[in-house]
Parts: sequence; structure tokens; C-alpha cells
Amino acid sequence: MPDEPILRVAVPAPLYSCFDYLSPIDCDPGALKPGVRIQVPFGRGERCGILLELVQESAYKTRRLKRAKRLLDADALFSSADLALLQWCANYYQHPLGEVIANALPVRLRKGEVPVSLAHKAWQLTSEGMDQRPDSLKQAPRQAAIMQRLSNEMESLSQEALYVECGECRGVLRTLESKGWIKSDHRLMTRSVAKPATEVPPELNSGQREAVERVLAEGDGFGIFLLDGVTGSGKTEVYLQLVEHALARGKQVLVLVPEIGLTPQLMGRFERRIAESVVMLHSGLADTERERAWHEARLGRARIVLGTRSALFTPMPDLGLILVDEEHDISFKQQDRFRYSARDIAVIRGQKSDCPVVLGSATPSLESLHNAKSGRYHHLILSERAGGAKPPRLDLLDIRSIRLETGVSPVLMRMVGDTLAEGNQVLLFLNRRGYAPVMTCHDCGWVAQCRRCDARMTLHAGSGILWCHHCGSQRPIDKGCPDCGEQDLRTLGQGTEKLEELLLQRFPNANPVRIDRDTTRRKGRMERLFNHILEGKHSLLVGTQMLAKGHHFPDVTLVGILDVDQGLFGADYRAAERMAQQITQVAGRAGRAEKPGRVIIQTRHPDHPLMNILVRQGYDAFADESLSERQLADFPPFSYQALLRAEAPGEEAPSLFLDEAQSIARQLGGDRVTLWGPVPAPMERRAGRYRAHLLIQSDQRGYLQALLSKWVPQLSSLKSARRVRWSIDVDPQEIL
Repeated sequence: MPDEPILRVAVPAPLYSCFDYLSPIDCDPGALKPGVRIQVPFGRGERCGILLELVQESAYKTRRLKRAKRLLDADALFSSADLALLQWCANYYQHPLGEVIANALPVRLRKGEVPVSLAHKAWQLTSEGMDQRPDSLKQAPRQAAIMQRLSNEMESLSQEALYVECGECRGVLRTLESKGWIKSDHRLMTRSVAKPATEVPPELNSGQREAVERVLAEGDGFGIFLLDGVTGSGKTEVYLQLVEHALARGKQVLVLVPEIGLTPQLMGRFERRIAESVVMLHSGLADTERERAWHEARLGRARIVLGTRSALFTPMPDLGLILVDEEHDISFKQQDRFRYSARDIAVIRGQKSDCPVVLGSATPSLESLHNAKSGRYHHLILSERAGGAKPPRLDLLDIRSIRLETGVSPVLMRMVGDTLAEGNQVLLFLNRRGYAPVMTCHDCGWVAQCRRCDARMTLHAGSGILWCHHCGSQRPIDKGCPDCGEQDLRTLGQGTEKLEELLLQRFPNANPVRIDRDTTRRKGRMERLFNHILEGKHSLLVGTQMLAKGHHFPDVTLVGILDVDQGLFGADYRAAERMAQQITQVAGRAGRAEKPGRVIIQTRHPDHPLMNILVRQGYDAFADESLSERQLADFPPFSYQALLRAEAPGEEAPSLFLDEAQSIARQLGGDRVTLWGPVPAPMERRAGRYRAHLLIQSDQRGYLQALLSKWVPQLSSLKSARRVRWSIDVDPQEIL
């Protein structure tokens, strides 16, 4: 038995094993706690790993083990419960544990850097400041207010608290410091400072009250609740009431949203209602800012964490409630590297933390609805809009044989004009950014293709470029046809940029505004645009799916949906579900409060049965019909899938690798697992690489996981694996 313990370390590397090391030289054995970071030699360099456990034996002889370089933390960053959750994720999604844990760390910490300081700047009066008379600052009221506030403190007052009470006053503090009347220091606080609540809770309607009572009736323990509420039904108010109850019990709350654009407005709602510290966690924050919020939550100082997908892994010692807003959204699924579903792991985390999980949506995913109908989830239904608002009227507009102007029919154009004349706002939805999806030569038929993908390039007229929305490559607009040399290049189809151009010509007084990824790249830009819309500065809104989720536009009474037919005939069996969710979400922007709304859906397939069920009977009826189709086809949620992807610069290598992988899977799988493929991906060449897929399916999750656990670790040892880049996607949401 060795004289010293052996350190089992998870190292961020694409390897399905952990690694054993000896303790760093002169390291205090008491400091070796699971969950601390440790710098270790790895290959020809060094890596920052996480200590998992201390063991007495290794598969290798002690003399062959390398010695860890140094310990990076005095205290564990992850608790044993956090590590258990990450281990579950690695097992279920068949991904190396070291990379899973690294994914859960803020960027600086995974690089091995020193944690950011959590000391907050604080201010106090100097002896000279104490001698100042109150009437000496009559001409400087803000200075007087700060001096008066500091005079009431026995010790220093944090700058954060001063900002809450006196507003942003950085310049005033500098002025007082230059006079020698105040001085600064840094100190740790036991809890982040919260703004006082300014909003009085409204009275709940019967549906909201029943939803809150049903969650609370289950107690503090684990339970899964699907909050299925029509758009405008007040789901956020239900969230707020549940959050207040959790905080009153001394618990922390984790709130997940699908996109960064939804965090500021939800943050505002929470801060106005709840006098507790709220932190945001998403990729739009600076690394130090995000890490500081992460530590605040880990130490229990931040009581509410509001964030996107990756915020799910934030350590929270007092976690008592998890909320997942817009649970159906595909953004909750990570689509590269560690391919996890934040919604599904939220359920597992709730189970391991023994706390309730609430999944909210106006258009629940078919998986969640199936779980609710089968009794696995509690089904909470909000069938009425809050405040007595009426649901919008939906109509299909047949555009077959009709001449369109930039994708807009004459009937819809007239309705836009009438609505604007009445003093209301209009939203036109087109989920295609750019000016036009196709540029072609009128003489020879040449089409601008991406040189790296099997895709056409989208024209962005404002920036003068052709842009591939699949791989991101860009090039200047061709001056003439590369094939025949003629100058007559024309565009086909339309995007939001071209639609905005038309509307500026037709309705200049409405001050049309476009909201898509191109116009909201700068930090804070989306929030400013939404504020301008609410202030009535823009009466005509044009946008992509960014406009569809969770935004409240009380003066929008007409919504026009220009092009959704592709969802009826998509290659992915989920295409119709995505289309229905998109239509329902966009339609929900029409008609809030006392103003009735109307939704016009332009289509060339007005007789399609699924489209008619959605429009005439609603999303619930559509979901029931779709679930019946899925069951007949044996598709999820009535089966379980994993997708093995492979790509390479050459066309043959992916198929050769997948053929070998399939052969091994057939030997291991048995009769309860079916393999489909290998086949080329729907877009075979992307970013200069050829891609192919192998789909694995079973009617029981256990059979599928049993195969994957034996099969995936063997794939790296295949000779053909050296020529490809491969990945496994458990519960895939996209097949492109």
C-alpha cells in the first residue's frame, strides 16, 4: 500500500477515462479535497484538472505515476453533489468526464487562472469629511446625500449599496475622494446587495392561483411540473410567486431561459418584484463578470441565478427551485462538443437536489406533453390570457397564383396600412435574415454557391457581402457572372433586410424597425430597440424568431407570418412541430390587454391537415395529432435515439468509419436496438468537410444506453477514426 494517497483527476481531454497522479511536492494532505482544481502534467504540456477522489490503489504501479504540479484552490469549487451530477451527464451523453467538468467551469477557471476577487469596493468618511457641515453642500445635492448616508455608518458602506440607494454615482464618489472627504477600501460581504422591490404583486386569476397552489402542495421535495399556458396567460407571474415562496424558505432559485435576449427583461421583472440578489449568467458577459456571478451563486450569496443553457451547472448549495422558461426551445440543446439538453438535465438536477422543477411554455415540446399525459409530470394548464385579454384570431391566407411584393400579398399589405392608420402596431415575421437567399445570373442561370458547403449564399445588401449562414464564410458581391461574364445579376426570394426596405418605402411614417441577429449584435442594442417599440417610436416591426419569444407588445394588433410552408415538408420529422411552435409563439404577440389581435398566415398549402388543425383547433390539438403520428412511426418520444456523426475533408472517410462502427454495434446491440445508415447528412458538405450519419434507435432507453456505454469508448481505437472527426449525440434534436 503506498505511503501517500493517489489523486484521481478528471482532465479536460477527449478520452473516456480519468488519470491517477501523486500529490504535489510539499502539499498539505488536508488541502486535497474533491472538487478543487489541480495543475497536472499531461502529454508534453500541462492541464488544469479537477480532483475527483483520493484512492489507495491505481491500475498502474506507483513509480510510473507522475506527480501533480500544484494545487490551485484552497476550497472546493464543486460539492460532491455537483460532481455526481456531472458524472451522470458524462455517462448519459457518452462524453469524457474531464470535458464535461471543464464545460461547467467559467472560462478563466478552466484555464487554471486565479479566481477573481469577490471583495467589493466600499467607502467611508475621512476625519476631514466628518468635520464638514451639512449646509456646505447645498449646491451639490448628490454629494450631500452621499455624505449624509456615509455619516450614518459606523464602518464603510459598499459601493454596490450606494448605487442601489443613490443611483450610479461613480463620478460623485471620485469628486468627494479628490476633496479628501471620503476614502475607499475593499471588503467581503456575506450576501450581494439587492435593490428594494418596487412592484406590488397583482391578484392572480383562478388558473394562476391553482398552478401555484398545486406546486406548493407537493412540498419542498422533487416534482416535475409542466406549466402549459397560452401566450399572455401570465406564466411569469406564476414563476415570481413560486420564487418568493422558495426564497422565504431560505432557498436559492435557478431560472433558465433559451436566449440571451430574454435575460434583461426577465431580470427587470425579478428586480422590481423581489428584494433579493439576482445574478445573470450567459455568454454575453465578460469573463470576469460571469465568473464573479458564478462565485456569488456558489457561495450562496446570490439567491437567484438567471441564465441561459450553461447556467444549469452553476453550483448552488441551497438550491430549492428550478424554472425552465420556454422549455420547448431548441436552444436548450447544445449542438456541438458536449451535446447535452439543459432542460432534461434540469429535471435530473431537481431530482438529485430534491427540489421542484417547473417547465413552462405556451407550446410545450411533444416529449414534455407525452410525459404529462402519461403521468410522469404534473400538468398545470393556463387556458386564459391574463387581464381578460382575448386570444388572437388566426386566418390562413391562400397565396397561390397571387403576385407578391417582396413576399407580401396585396391583402396583407392593405391590412398593414389599415392597422397603422388606426394607431396600432404591426409585426411581420420572416425567419430569414439578409436581403435575399439567392443571387443568380439572369442570362445563364448561375447561382452564388458557398465554396465550402452544399448551400447557396445569402445576399446582405447593407454590408455588400454574400454570406453563408451555415459555415459563416463571406465574400464580396460578384460584379458580374463568374460563368458567362454578363452583368445582369438578380436576387430571388427575400429576407428581413429586403422586407424592411419595402416597408420603408410604403410606410415611412411608421418608422419600420428590423430585429434580427444583424441589427442586435452590439451589447444592449436589443434592449434599446424593445424599449423604443414599447414607447411607440416604431409602429411597424420586422423580424425573425427573436421577436417570437416572451416579448410583450401591447399595441401590436396585427401579426403577418410570411413564409412557414417549409416546416410542412422538412427532412427532419420535427419540422412540423417547430413550425407549429413558431406560428403559435409569433401569434401570441398579437392582441394583449384590451386590444384584440389578428394573425394572418400566408401559405401555399391552405388545405394541409396539420396546418388546419393548428389554426382551427389550436396547438393542443395539433400536438395530439402529431403524437399519434409519432407513435405510428415509432419516433421519439415513443422510442429513444442517438446519432453518430462523422466528418472529414474527403468524401469516403466518414462512411468507412461509420461502416466499422456499425459492424461493432451490431455485435454488441442485440435485437432491441436498430441501426439506420450510414447515410450522407442532409447537407453533405459543410465548412469544407463531408459528413455522414448513423442513427441508433431502441424502444427502451436502457437498451440504448447499455449499447452506447460499451460501444462509444471503442470507437476511438478504430483505424478509420484517425481520419475523421466524430461525435455522439444522445437524444438528437436536429439531423442537419
